[in-house]
Order: sequence, then structure tokens, then C-alpha cells
Amino acid sequence: MEKVLTTHFANERYRRLDTYRQYGGYEALKKAFAMTPEAIIDEVKKANLRGRGGAGFPAGVKWGFLPKDLSHPRVLVINADEGEPGTFKDRLIMSRGPHLLLEGIAISCFALRAHACWIYIRGEFVREAGVVDEAVAEAYAAGFLGKNILGSGFDLDVTVHRGAGAYICGEETSLINSLEGKRGWPRLKPPFPASVGAFGLPTIVNNVETIADIPWIVTHGGETFAGLGVEKNGGTRLIGVSGAVNRPGVYELSAGVNLKEVIYHHAGGIRDGKELKAVIPGGSSTPVLRPDEIDVSFDIESMAKIGTMAGSGGVIVIPEGACMVRALSVLMNFYAHESCGQCTPCREGTGWLKKIVGRIEAGKGRQGDIELILDLCDNMMGRTICPLADAAVMPAQSFIWKFREEFDRHIGEQKCPYGNRF
Repeated sequence: MEKVLTTHFANERYRRLDTYRQYGGYEALKKAFAMTPEAIIDEVKKANLRGRGGAGFPAGVKWGFLPKDLSHPRVLVINADEGEPGTFKDRLIMSRGPHLLLEGIAISCFALRAHACWIYIRGEFVREAGVVDEAVAEAYAAGFLGKNILGSGFDLDVTVHRGAGAYICGEETSLINSLEGKRGWPRLKPPFPASVGAFGLPTIVNNVETIADIPWIVTHGGETFAGLGVEKNGGTRLIGVSGAVNRPGVYELSAGVNLKEVIYHHAGGIRDGKELKAVIPGGSSTPVLRPDEIDVSFDIESMAKIGTMAGSGGVIVIPEGACMVRALSVLMNFYAHESCGQCTPCREGTGWLKKIVGRIEAGKGRQGDIELILDLCDNMMGRTICPLADAAVMPAQSFIWKFREEFDRHIGEQKCPYGNRF
């Protein structure tokens, strides 16, 4: 299968402009300048490029939400705040192929008629931010950013902005608030960012992988990109596999690759010859799967049919012998810590989920605790401004629905039957 992003990532110099250009870098930008913005957007729509940040919204359709009125500036914001546990693929692009991202930004901004872009990078990504900073400087010096790019008459300024490391700032409106120097709290929608976004301007927020795909789409055409995937899910996607596998890492595979194939073929199967116990397929917020559910295409629609999500492509593999209560307790600690506190159901709900799951794990669970968790979930799901409460609820519910017997044993035996192993 042809790769879109990672073909040259093994070459450490690929992050430098001279090597990137040796492999054809910025040729797509030259081609884009010979096209109309509308033609570029049409190719992105034909590509069936779904957002790679987790929500999976079609990128070309999202771009079409910008108002037609060009009397006000519009901007592009890159979401590089990759904070979902189990998700680490955008870091790879920033550290190994930053010019892929910058070329994608330049093409996208030309298509969107935007002359300013901010790359919002997670605070902990110190090395990645440094690499992107160097690439931005190289691109400016070579005339791929700045005034009158390649003599096209198109101007574009790109600014790297560092976040403070809050999970909530991966949500687009929180990210925009943080970018503006405000507390990273989500905004009520509408208005949506495409109408009123960063600094009050029409704004498109896309994640790193989504925009890094754009040069390949312009070079090869949207239909060719779509053909690399499956219906409604075009191209390849980066899948990060972590947990108890023999070869953890990031794999570029077809958007329709089989999840079982990802784990047993590409990632080398379960470590130490153990059996598989569970899989969190798309980052920690996505509902967990049992082993008999993983023979499924990794595309968005197929995963939805079995009640879970491809999400941000972060596959977490849990082996036999691991304690699912312990695993859920770790997740609930994370979401309680990362709740911004703006919405009461999330602020209080994540805290109570953490406390109740924690006491079950510690052998102090009470009869009725499981029903209490599920009741809390019912009162959190869909009742907050942003999806963080949902992100805590989906694993909590699915862990109980699919591994109820383990929660019952913890409460009945007043101890962990697995020795709190995860």
C-alpha cells in the first residue's frame, strides 16, 4: 500500500527543508498556486478526508462552512494539542516531517483565502515545538511562507503558539480561548468557529495529520487518495498502538484496515504470548472492545456499528491478567484531573466517578456502587458544553457493560482478584 505521510520518516534529515525538497517537497504548493481555491477544496472533498483529531468530520465539508463574504479576514488554526491518552501520532509528524505540515498549511490557507495560521502545540511537546519552529524559520527564509509566496501574490504568516498542557485545550473552542490568552474553557456553540472563531474571525480548526495529508491530495488528486481507504473514509491514517503488544508504535495503514490485523500482524501480537483481554480502539475516551469484537474495519462507520469509535487512532491493548477496574480507575483519575470545571455535571461527575471506581479498586466497594456509576453516567452524557464529560462516560459505561463480573468480584470479595495489575 502506498504511504501518504511516513515514506521518508526513517531519514532523520527529512525534517530539514533541503532533504524535504529532494523528495519533492513544496512541489504540491506550486501546483496548488496554479489551481483555484475552489478546485483545491473540491479535491479535498473528493478525497473523503475525515478529520484525524477524533471527531472524524469531513475536512472539505468543514472548510465549506466559512462564510462566502471575504470582507473579513479568516484564519486557520492547527490543533497540535494531542493530549488523549494512547494517542501519539501527531507528535511523529511534527518531529519527523514538519514541512509536510507547513506545506499543507500553505495550501490549505490558499484554498481558504486565509493569510494567518497559528499552530497550537501542547506544552509538553518541547522537542516537537523546537523542530516545528526550525522548520517555520526555514520556510520563511526560502520564501514558502511570508510575503508573495513563490511569486504568487499570496501572503501567509504562520505562528507557533505553545499551550500549557491541558487536555481540554484539545477541544477546538477551548483551544481558541487559550490562543487568545483566556482561560481554556469551551465555548457554547453556536456560533461555531467557522463563523466566529479565533479573535472573532471566521476560523477553521484542523488537526496536524489532517492538514499534513493535503500536499499528497493536491499532487495525486482527491479520488486517488480516496481509493487508498474505504467508502466515506479516504486515504491512510496513522494508528498508534500501545500497551501489551510486541511492536508498539505508529503505523500508517489504510483507513479501512482490520483492527485485528493491526494488533496481530502490524504490532506483532500480544506480548509474552498472552491472550488478548480488551482493546481501547481510538484513544482512551472510546468505548472498550472485547476480543470477539475486534475483527472489524477501522473506518469510522464500521466502528460506530459496533458501538465504539476509531477516534484519534490510539489503540490501547490490554492483556489477560490485567485488572479492568484498575484500568478504569486510571482513566477516571485522568478525566477528573483534566475536567476544566466549567460545567457542573462534568466537574462533579468526573470527581465522583474517580472516587467510586477508586474505592471499588481498593476493595472498599459497596453494594449499589455499580448502579450509582451508571446513574452518574446517565446524568453526564450530553449535558455539558464540550464532550469531556462524554469522554469519561464512554469508557466508564463500556467497561462495566462488558466486564461487569470483575466489578462484582471486587465488591463481593473486597479485594482485587488480579492484584491491581494493569
